[in-house]
Amino acid sequence: MKNIKDVSDKIINNINQVILGKNDTVELAVICLLSKGHLLIEDIPGVGKTMLARSLARSLDASFGRIQFTPDMLPSDITGVSIYNQANQDFEYRPGPVTSEIVLADEINRATPKTQSALLEAMQERTVTVDGVTHQLPELFMVIATQNPIEHEGTFRLPEAQLDRFLMRIRLGYPQLNDELNILDGQQYQHPIDELKAVVSVEEVQQAQEAVKEIHIAPPVKRYIVEMVQYTREHNDVYLGSSPRGSLGIYRASQARAAIRGRDYVTPDDIQGIAEPILGHRLILAPGARLQNRNEDNILEELLQRVQVPGGDIYSK
Repeated sequence: MKNIKDVSDKIINNINQVILGKNDTVELAVICLLSKGHLLIEDIPGVGKTMLARSLARSLDASFGRIQFTPDMLPSDITGVSIYNQANQDFEYRPGPVTSEIVLADEINRATPKTQSALLEAMQERTVTVDGVTHQLPELFMVIATQNPIEHEGTFRLPEAQLDRFLMRIRLGYPQLNDELNILDGQQYQHPIDELKAVVSVEEVQQAQEAVKEIHIAPPVKRYIVEMVQYTREHNDVYLGSSPRGSLGIYRASQARAAIRGRDYVTPDDIQGIAEPILGHRLILAPGARLQNRNEDNILEELLQRVQVPGGDIYSK
């Protein structure tokens, strides 16, 4: 557990040199990494989505691939292609950027759904198939995608199946006044990311990911997770609630949150701290909910208030 906290503290402190005043959001990104999940950063242009993704990637001594999504992109631009080699008279696989350990999918919703779906196999199976041949991706593999809200011109909505593959969806929001002043001062001569160095190795991250699985979750807390997810399926304003992938996501992410806070057991506070980023993008609202100005945030606020929090001796092993 101490190893997990050491690794997470190094990464968080490193990223905080670039992303100012957003420690909670940075912590969620690191929780996603330690949970072996993929991260979707959604917000308006200019608030630091790409900088957060690049800062996380630079903090790790890992291979990095960046994909700038555009409407004319093809799936092969992501997965790679097979090219005929005249010298040996055979086809050779030329890997695409998705074969890196950390993949930045920048402005993912500017590509067509067909191109977006090229990431599905990679995110779920950690493999890519080109011309009928399956290629294994690195053991440490994380997709960090950014997207602008769907209301902006020139974007395509992510398919629900793809959204479900992201463990978390987070938002940065505008900085506070003092933080924005510090941003101006910090970038007077150069951007802080230019001096950002790797602070942990791939091996350290992988060891921390495995150690997270040992964090204890008592049966009442497990039940609390499932009851929260069940609530999303039974709510009148929700057309389609979270799948079991949401339950599994909360389970693993709550273990990571407990570990980076120095505990070897999960509390209900850990569940509540990561419920919205994990469940928010997995809900499809009923048509009537939109007419009543209801959104995912409203429903998740209700969820936290109405689902009974377990009490008693819930931390005993």
